[in-house]
Amino acid sequence: MPTPTLQEQFGQIDIYLFDQLLKGNITHGMRILDAGCGSGRNLVYFLREGYEVYGADSDAQSVESVRGMARRFAPALATSNFRVEPVEHMSFYDACADVVVSNAVLHFARDDAHFETMLRGSWRVLKPGGLFFCRLASTIGMEGQFKRIQGRRFLAPDGAERYLVDAALLGSMAERIGGELAEPLKTTVVQDQRAMTTWVLQKKPQ
Repeated sequence: MPTPTLQEQFGQIDIYLFDQLLKGNITHGMRILDAGCGSGRNLVYFLREGYEVYGADSDAQSVESVRGMARRFAPALATSNFRVEPVEHMSFYDACADVVVSNAVLHFARDDAHFETMLRGSWRVLKPGGLFFCRLASTIGMEGQFKRIQGRRFLAPDGAERYLVDAALLGSMAERIGGELAEPLKTTVVQDQRAMTTWVLQKKPQ
């Protein structure tokens, strides 16, 4: 049997989520929930390797794509583990996941209230002591280069309108929801077009 290529094994996994695997922060036996899973780019490895995987997304076509992938690698998970639901109203029970992934999701918030609702909906399903992996757009490293539309919604140089966070907001929200940084914030500036911040929290024991 031929050895799978790296792309076959890991798909288009976010490089910073891959980093969590390399560091041993995500290991076999952990239950993974992708809140805003899209078409499942971050789930290929977990499905192939037999993790217990769940996902939700408000786009039905994306969820069907993930179900198709699950039918290939983990048929038992395909029927009920992937649901057409917004992250703020997921039907998964509280504290059900060891790892919650929120990749390029929260910057679609409409306003402050929506951002907090999305965040708390994603946080709710994480176990105490669990790992919250989040990548989202920010102003960090590009301050003053965005055009404000309203509140924290900005037009970026790449032409996209997003809800943008900064370090102060992430710090205050972590405190409010009961999380602490698992590692320092990391921000990638993409050639003065956009900034993407990696925010990794551990949920404090209750």
